[in-house]
Amino acid sequence: MATEYCFTVNGMRRTTTEKKSLLRYLRDDLHLFSVKDGCSEGACGTCTIIVDGVAVKACVLTTDKSVGRNIVTVEGLTEREQDAFVYAFGSKGSVQCGFCIPGMVMAGKALIDQNPDPTEEEIKYALRGNICRCTGYKKIIEGIQLTAAILRGDAEIDYDLERGDQYGVGQRAFRVDVRKKVLGYGKYPDDIVMDGMVHLSAVRSKYPRARVLKIDASKAEALPGVLGVLTAKDVPNNKVGHIQQDWDVMIAEGDITRMIGDTICVVVAETEEILEKAKKLVKVDYEKLEPIRNVHEAMAEDAPQIHSSGNLCQQRHVTRGDAKTALEKAAYKVTRSFTTPFTEHAFLEPECAVSFPYKDGIKILSTDQGAFDTRKEVSIMFGWDPEKIVVENQLIGGGFGGKEDVTVQHLTALAAYKYQRPVKAKFTRQESLFFHPKRHAMEGTFTLGCDENGIFTGLDCEIYFDTGAYASLCGPVLERACTHSVGPYCYQNTDIRGFGYYTNNPPAGAFRGFGVCQSEFALESIINLLAEQVGISPWEIRYRNAIEPGKVLPNGQIADCSTALKETLEAVKDVYEANKDHAGIACSMKNAGVGVGLPDKGRCNLVIEDGVCVIYAAASDIGQGCATVFCQDVAQATGLPLSKIRNAVCNTENAPDSGTTSGSRQTLLTGEAVRGAAVKLADAMKEVDNDLEKLNGKNYFYEYYEPTDKLGADVPYPKSHIAYGFATHVVILDKKGKVTEVYAAHDSGKVVNPISIQGQIEGGVLMGMGYALTEDWPLKDCVPQVTYGTLGLLRSTQIPNIHAIYVEKEKLLDVAYGAKGIGEIATIPTAPAVQGAYYALDGKFRTKLPLEDTFYRPKEEE
Repeated sequence: MATEYCFTVNGMRRTTTEKKSLLRYLRDDLHLFSVKDGCSEGACGTCTIIVDGVAVKACVLTTDKSVGRNIVTVEGLTEREQDAFVYAFGSKGSVQCGFCIPGMVMAGKALIDQNPDPTEEEIKYALRGNICRCTGYKKIIEGIQLTAAILRGDAEIDYDLERGDQYGVGQRAFRVDVRKKVLGYGKYPDDIVMDGMVHLSAVRSKYPRARVLKIDASKAEALPGVLGVLTAKDVPNNKVGHIQQDWDVMIAEGDITRMIGDTICVVVAETEEILEKAKKLVKVDYEKLEPIRNVHEAMAEDAPQIHSSGNLCQQRHVTRGDAKTALEKAAYKVTRSFTTPFTEHAFLEPECAVSFPYKDGIKILSTDQGAFDTRKEVSIMFGWDPEKIVVENQLIGGGFGGKEDVTVQHLTALAAYKYQRPVKAKFTRQESLFFHPKRHAMEGTFTLGCDENGIFTGLDCEIYFDTGAYASLCGPVLERACTHSVGPYCYQNTDIRGFGYYTNNPPAGAFRGFGVCQSEFALESIINLLAEQVGISPWEIRYRNAIEPGKVLPNGQIADCSTALKETLEAVKDVYEANKDHAGIACSMKNAGVGVGLPDKGRCNLVIEDGVCVIYAAASDIGQGCATVFCQDVAQATGLPLSKIRNAVCNTENAPDSGTTSGSRQTLLTGEAVRGAAVKLADAMKEVDNDLEKLNGKNYFYEYYEPTDKLGADVPYPKSHIAYGFATHVVILDKKGKVTEVYAAHDSGKVVNPISIQGQIEGGVLMGMGYALTEDWPLKDCVPQVTYGTLGLLRSTQIPNIHAIYVEKEKLLDVAYGAKGIGEIATIPTAPAVQGAYYALDGKFRTKLPLEDTFYRPKEEE
């Protein structure tokens, strides 16, 4: 007779005879989907629950160890507790992608039960086991403080704020998805259960570079419950790729692997348990080959060719004026070489997708940054008309660029079409770490010159990117690194050469900052050395050179009326000057929109359904909050309350293509499309005395497109991008070298939502601080030597006091109510500001990230 394990879950007695992870029991057996599976290894905290009054990670507890215990999940909170957390987290801006939030709620609940009036330090300590990659923790801490105050009767819930009667641009808008994310009932792909659903997983390459001699799946296929094993032979066109189709769907027999995560074959089975057994039965014979470990090996004349086109993936040459002569005549110049590492996005939700037969093709429920981009890649694999594929995004647990490429979407689609069953595939955390593209590792040499007054005269630089096994977005990222390496300043002589090389490392692609984090780290660091030579302060040299409206950027674009770099410098001047012997300062700019001559459009269709304005725009909200921004845009144009506005569940079948969530573009481009459609609706409302019911069935479409000039366009003042955001960050250290304060002043145009922008800035700052000090991606012969817990992600107990400052000018662009986006630029200036702070503190000029010999990475004993 089987042993029974009995315990209480949310007040109900539960019994099971299975000995397994409590996380799996709660999710798979009880369908308590607030308990998220972020890593299954006790590192991230997304599965935090309360067991006998103590916060515990469900993935490290098993059913047999739970006997007799009292277990509580978010679903088991009282209605008052749920409302308190929803209001507090919404009003404080604690929720972005939302994947970590139920775990944060339970850690907070356990603390409040023991201590109804916790201090900030006590909350930080209670959250030490829970990772957040979006918010920088500060807003979550504030949310728990307010929740505690509500529950002890010292604060009240303002239900009007969540209801959103005042919801226009510039209002403190309660995000539209807060409640479902806080309470855990909003669906991410892994929360989807369908009748007849089967499971898929890949057998991956054992070596970064090896010839696949033979794949023997006979034993796996014979296992009861296995539908089949698919190999490259089963793929109509065995290539995908975001821009360059160079990424093999699977490595065929006789072909050579390019990285450790390459898919050899995929197994499809009735259950996840059968799936794991079957994968172990697949036998793959390899001929192990020597990998190409870095750019230098890839450049060697006798290097093996990773792709038939060679090892040079992309190159760019960006010039203006005469940099050589300018540098020869410069009163002062500085040359330094810099090294930055691969870095991991570490979003909390591992990649997952569910595909199923739909009409005469396939429907994919996914978690990615561009539904139409995913449709395109999957259609290339099938060789189909793209319209046969429908892609619908669910909630997305963070992306930061790491979910632009397809990962599991195309594999589930392939299997769903072959077996005519719904198919789910989800990455383990380790698969996610190995597979999706990282931030590019860079080696670069920069020379910057100035005159006797510190006015920049010319820049020369050469940048090398390791793009790993596949191109991903190497070309655009390299291009952005080159075009932004000049900084947000006013000078005209530049010569920038960029090269991206294939290696056998995991691929590199888009990551928040899109190449600019690397090149601006180098530029901003050497500016301090120039200031020293001139005899002026790091603040002063930046102010003297800062771009301003009407002046010309180094790429030739005339700065528009909204440009406010000088204002961001002025906002931090006093705090920098008061601490300059242990503080660093850095500026940055970042484009909004794809630009450089590419057709970049925002599109929206507003449909009146049952007296409600429904927004159709296939724009992925990955936590940045564009779904809320669009509602604010509609409210601003029409005067409607939030109760009369909602976002549709959008897919490629029912919504227009609004482009990928990348390049800080959605708030501006799709935002302007939403505004344009809403203005049409407002005009129609006037004709029916604002009675939406009379407009039922009507739709109002708008497309926004503003042309830009391609890179190297032969015009005097090319317009590379619709707009740029600007920022200045100041980082302050204590005597031990610990970061204590960060002042982040941002020009992001019109602040659409003051609640959201603070969390965006704080999260970006902490991500930049991790890039500077703690995060690394060690490789040994192209094999990553990391787990989620060893990435060096900063935790709640390590955060400095971050001061988010936003600058709004009276004169703004007449696009999207003047908004320019904040998503990427928030993370760019922090690393060079940290470097500058250490240089001010100890006089050591560090050129490698993460910075060595610091409070966070002490110098190793020799």
